Amino acid sequence: MDSEPFDGAAPAAPPADARADNRGQRARMRAKFRQADGVGLLDDELLELVLHAIPRRDVRPLARALIARFGSLAATLAQPRQRLAELPGLGDGGIDALHLVRAAALRMAREEALGRPVLGAWDKVIAYVRAELAHAQSERFFILFLDRKNALIAAEERGRGTVDHAPVYPREVVKRALELAASAVILVHNHPSGDTTPSRADVDMTRDVVKACAAVGISVHDHLIVGRAGHASLRALGLM
Repeated sequence: MDSEPFDGAAPAAPPADARADNRGQRARMRAKFRQADGVGLLDDELLELVLHAIPRRDVRPLARALIARFGSLAATLAQPRQRLAELPGLGDGGIDALHLVRAAALRMAREEALGRPVLGAWDKVIAYVRAELAHAQSERFFILFLDRKNALIAAEERGRGTVDHAPVYPREVVKRALELAASAVILVHNHPSGDTTPSRADVDMTRDVVKACAAVGISVHDHLIVGRAGHASLRALGLM
């Protein structure tokens, strides 16, 4: 896997004592991680361990630079490849390592929610949609499809747009729900601004979807809006 610096120049070989210090630092970090399976490690320490995928260099400064630029571990992992590539020294190998961690985390969160009645696993559902959407750079629209027992059978992205709009068409929601034999749906989208206050367009679109779904006997349980610091429920706000 490519681990060359972003500028394409081959790194100079560090002196022997620097290589020894680097090996010692990596061993210390692995030991610290094993003591409590990572519990208590700071964001930059966890990133440093992930970046051990980049061989033969001290990745502590790189991990700290990522946190300084993006603010947190979760935000760093959610960055698209082109933004991560702006940081000199990360390279394809480092970016792949970060995206692998994110893919594994999303897979785990999704599998924790799938197959469970949503009312009994609401925290798992929220954890999944927040992991998927909280740090997205543009609006993305997901639909959670539920069976007759309100168990989650599928979670699919059905729209992706600009920083403040993702196109959603009620007929497409209905069509996909019928294809999956879903009895109910939960609508979910993010606000990249971080403000989870529903817009007038959000409310109008939700009501259009509710009307279209009701015509074929499908319930719309809720519409969740996800932001970096939390989420809002149009159902709880009395807007649907």
